[in-house]
Amino acid sequence: MIKQMFHRLVFLLGIPTLLACMSLPAFANVSMLQDFHYNQPAFIHDHPFAKAKVVLQVSQADPARWNLTLNNAQNLLNYFGQEQVQIVVVAFGPGIKMYLPKNKEIASRIAAINAEGVEFDVCHNSMEEFKKKTGHLPPLDPSVVIVPAGIVRIMQLESHGFDYIKP
Repeated sequence: MIKQMFHRLVFLLGIPTLLACMSLPAFANVSMLQDFHYNQPAFIHDHPFAKAKVVLQVSQADPARWNLTLNNAQNLLNYFGQEQVQIVVVAFGPGIKMYLPKNKEIASRIAAINAEGVEFDVCHNSMEEFKKKTGHLPPLDPSVVIVPAGIVRIMQLESHGFDYIKP
């Protein structure tokens, strides 16, 4: 369902308009807040033939850890092939800073890996904590998907056969 919404946006708005939206605030991101069902995980990139399923946790505000996570995702893609592995990166707590577009190198890596089928999720609870501290929701990379709670998303994915990795 979320994937279909994204494809409709691409069709209706076109790629140039979507690229222009990169500076929009957090609410422009795809959100699972209204249609999150623990027993039925949804994905932006569905990989029905994936032999491996992996969820990577990002919970630290450490660029070295972020690069390690992105390296892990790329290594999995290289080993299995993008249709043979489903990868979801879930950031919560201080780790949501990974998705702030101000870090151009990380943002370009996220965009490239997202284009290969990796999903990037962010914890809404952590976004609200960010808002309490700064007065506004964090501006997120446009490819990031908002989930109600990062730790619940990880639990959901593990209960559906995903291997859990915390780089």
